Amino acid sequence: MTGQSGILYGMGNPLLDMAAVVDANYLMKYGLDANNAILAEDKHRPIYEELLGENFKVSYSPGGATQNTIRVAQHYLNYPGATSFVGCIGKDSFGEKLKACMKKEGINTNYLINATAPTGVCAVLLTGGNRSLVTRLDAANEYTYEHLVGAETWKMVTTAQFYYVAGFFLTVSPKSMQSVGEHAVKENKCFCMNLSAPFLSQFFKEPMQSVLPYVDILFGNEDEYRAFASNFGIASTDLNVIATKIGAMPKKNSKRSRIVIVTQGDKPTIVFREGRIKEYPIVPVPAEKIIDTNGAGDAFAGGFLSEYVKNKDIETCVSSGSHAAAMIIQVSGCTLPDRN
Repeated sequence: MTGQSGILYGMGNPLLDMAAVVDANYLMKYGLDANNAILAEDKHRPIYEELLGENFKVSYSPGGATQNTIRVAQHYLNYPGATSFVGCIGKDSFGEKLKACMKKEGINTNYLINATAPTGVCAVLLTGGNRSLVTRLDAANEYTYEHLVGAETWKMVTTAQFYYVAGFFLTVSPKSMQSVGEHAVKENKCFCMNLSAPFLSQFFKEPMQSVLPYVDILFGNEDEYRAFASNFGIASTDLNVIATKIGAMPKKNSKRSRIVIVTQGDKPTIVFREGRIKEYPIVPVPAEKIIDTNGAGDAFAGGFLSEYVKNKDIETCVSSGSHAAAMIIQVSGCTLPDRN
């Protein structure tokens, strides 16, 4: 069944993932946690060159949280042009790789091309079932509000009925997020955000505060919600309490009650909706089959939204999210199976 073209719009940091297995000593060398996401500082710059050396076997895949969610949603919706994605890339071979991949997967893109900054990369450092993400945004950091309100991009915005932006974009263009949020409120469309990483609610609290009132569906994992709670004055570590309190926070669109979704690895998914908390089972994956947890949360959001845009019930949406996450953690990177 073919649905509406461009029904789901994503906006974020397009990256090329460089994934490699490392040991605990390598993480220690750079002061990295085994399961975390950070923006690269100067001290992390050598990582990217080292990964290209002969000591590591690197696999490349399109990355960036929002881009991955859109790719997963497109995979499940399975008709050309169901989704669209916007972000900034460099004028280089990595950028061309991303464009070609997105086109092959049937996603409409309108990348802003930056002539001076290289396409952003993310080092995905794998230890056991954990992943440490070290992102060098480069061109992704150069996205502009002017590109959003340009005729071609804004047509993508107005065509869409659902919007998804990872919290990482708060570091780049919160003004663009607010502008899409305003449109969603005005037209009673659905605006979704992911908390994405614990550091965002700590160091980018102000932009997060400015965007949160537009959010109809909030995604995140247990660590991200607890970090949010500690930085936003919620005096609890109980995820049910945190989800309930976030659900009750001020909201621009009173026609839609906020849905708060908490994923917690191999434990049930918590959903706050219409004043009630409910837990949903996950799709279990044996430990020996887990290859890479990178992208599990992004995949969950993509699977969830692929059903939500079709007006399916919440059980179906959560189940689809769980299946998508289970699929992604059994492969390296956000690698989608071939449809052929």
